[in-house]
Amino acid sequence: MAKIYVNGDAQEVNLPLNVSELIKQNDVQQPDMVSVQVNEEFAEREDWNGLQLKEGDKVDFLYFMGGGTL
Repeated sequence: MAKIYVNGDAQEVNLPLNVSELIKQNDVQQPDMVSVQVNEEFAEREDWNGLQLKEGDKVDFLYFMGGGTL
């Protein structure tokens, strides 16, 4: 088991693990609407399957929401 941090919370995961697999493990709703940062760098969606996570990585799932009018 390895420890990574997802949205600031520690998670124990089995490696190897890529970003796409992590999204599935975390039951991310609407994965097509999420952006991912790994160690504060944005990960391109087309790279998620090949981007292997490692011990201590910090992953953030970011959701961008539209606003209303003022």
